Amino acid sequence: MEEQGLGSNMRRILLVINCLILAVGICGGPLMMRLYYVKGGSRIWLSSWLQIGGWPLTLIPLAILYLYRRKIEGSSVKFYFITPRIFIASVVIGVLIGLETYLYSWGGSKLPVSTSSLLIATQLSFTAIGAYFILNLKFTSYSINAVILLTVGAILLSVRTNGDRPEGVTGKDYVIGFIMVFFASASYGVILPCIELIYMKAKQTITATLVLEIQMVMCFAATAFCTIGMIANKDFQAISKEAKQYNLGEARYYTVIIWTAIIWQCFFVGAIGVTYYSSALMSSVVVAVLLPFTEVLAVIFFNEKFSGEKGIALFLSLWGFISYFYGEFKQAKKQKNKSSETEMTITHVESV
Repeated sequence: MEEQGLGSNMRRILLVINCLILAVGICGGPLMMRLYYVKGGSRIWLSSWLQIGGWPLTLIPLAILYLYRRKIEGSSVKFYFITPRIFIASVVIGVLIGLETYLYSWGGSKLPVSTSSLLIATQLSFTAIGAYFILNLKFTSYSINAVILLTVGAILLSVRTNGDRPEGVTGKDYVIGFIMVFFASASYGVILPCIELIYMKAKQTITATLVLEIQMVMCFAATAFCTIGMIANKDFQAISKEAKQYNLGEARYYTVIIWTAIIWQCFFVGAIGVTYYSSALMSSVVVAVLLPFTEVLAVIFFNEKFSGEKGIALFLSLWGFISYFYGEFKQAKKQKNKSSETEMTITHVESV
């Protein structure tokens, strides 16, 4: 991430880096969560906690940025930038993220990765709708087309459940899991524009340090929310017993949960980084475009079936992504041409 004063080229480089971090999280996170369930794990609150429990890792880049500022500004450098107003807003969003992770963990325990990932692709639709109402972002015909295609893809997935259910999952649990993941996708899709709104209403310069501080507070609040759920469900007492009964062995059980927390943190840091350097919509677009990679990895590692319905839903998702991306490209080109014409007009008037 960047501090003030970096040029547009460096900003683009850092955007690409955050996209790569997001790619690790969105491709690896669902696979690690599914590995936990497939090999004997069953604690949903623990799985939820692991999605955001890696927040202390954020302290590493924060410490690096602090030392960098201290080297330039001296001992008078501020230790933190977050204000009470932004802190409270971050806590509220963090609790919502905690609820979203629980919905996703519950649904993910009942669905194959390929199905849950296709449902997560609908996040782009909800981010677009959220950006329209929260950020007053105008819809284009291309973005409307993308929303419709992704929604149709999700509906298509819900038509057929036979042959797609993991072993031991009832039809009722599968349907509830489907609904849970869908609502998780919808909620996080709306959360991203809310985070962007915090940047817009902050009444202070938004730096990479402040963005990381907001991310840390949100994940800490989400972790606290899930910790309460773990305590109520007695997950902490069950961890050692579950580890001993884990199909891959006790040592690998702890390896799985540690790496799950690390990889999921890549998702949240990457998502908020892309939102900072570009927009909430761009963050959702990156998630959508990475969908095929998650699909392929799920088929390779878990031997999941890839039915015709999934194939059509995947096609519709990719079509929706291309439609949105092309629309954004045309919009940016139109804006650039308009700016050039304005600049030429001003130059002409000044010369006269």
